[in-house]
Amino acid sequence: MEVRKIGVIGAGQMGHGIALVAAKAGFDVVLNDVKEEYVKSGMGRIVKFLDKSVEKGKMTPEEKEAVISRIVASEDLTLMGDCDLIVEAIIENAAVKKELFGKLDAICKAETILASNTSTIPITDLASSTARPDRFIGMHFMNPVPMMKLVEVIRGLRTSDATAETIKAISLKMDKVPIEVNDSPGFVSNRVLLPMINEAVFCLYEGVGTPQAIDEVMKLGMNHPMGPLALADLIGLDVCLSIMNVLYDGFNDSKYRPCPLLKKMVQAGYLGRKSGRGFYDHSQG
Repeated sequence: MEVRKIGVIGAGQMGHGIALVAAKAGFDVVLNDVKEEYVKSGMGRIVKFLDKSVEKGKMTPEEKEAVISRIVASEDLTLMGDCDLIVEAIIENAAVKKELFGKLDAICKAETILASNTSTIPITDLASSTARPDRFIGMHFMNPVPMMKLVEVIRGLRTSDATAETIKAISLKMDKVPIEVNDSPGFVSNRVLLPMINEAVFCLYEGVGTPQAIDEVMKLGMNHPMGPLALADLIGLDVCLSIMNVLYDGFNDSKYRPCPLLKKMVQAGYLGRKSGRGFYDHSQG
């Protein structure tokens, strides 16, 4: 199947980045969110990124304008009707995602592929909300999308070979590296990453080390570019907690039990960079 037009639902941290890399790759893009302010914010972030690219000499002003011209931003979900591929990048909540995919299943043409950028929720479960489980797949981009090369391609139980091959080809066109994995809570990326972050939170909770000490050990000793607690602040502590809950519920294994400190910080509204405070103080940027 030839994909020319891509719909992206959710104009936040992940969605605006997916729309950007799709438009840069030459696809026509429809960027959607539930409120006009969210759509405008997402487009603003896209323009800001492109402006910096022009300043750094990575693209010309004409190339920047060409990318912007390929993106239509709207709150109207019916504009997804003629898209060949739709990538969902909304809140990490299975019920909300399934409700959306049920609507898209009715709006979109029969051959449209539906993809979720979910970081943890099983693809087979999400696909059950549609009548096209063979054309349903996980397309998990990494944050920040314009910079990170990986796309985790997750097959549901009924995802067709043709759908998987189409998504891998699109990922390559976006200058990403697609890695195919099978359906499981957290897939590979977050099944490995989030328990490490959670264990770092336990180290802090139990007084083993300060946030700075824990992060420096992992940076200098394990050659990680960013310490696990700083990374948690970047991801968002609420997102980290949500992923740990999916792993805990999905496997019924105590090794995925979220640290009480992580729960407490989310309850306090300390969500990381986006709230100005997490394990570190981000109030001054």
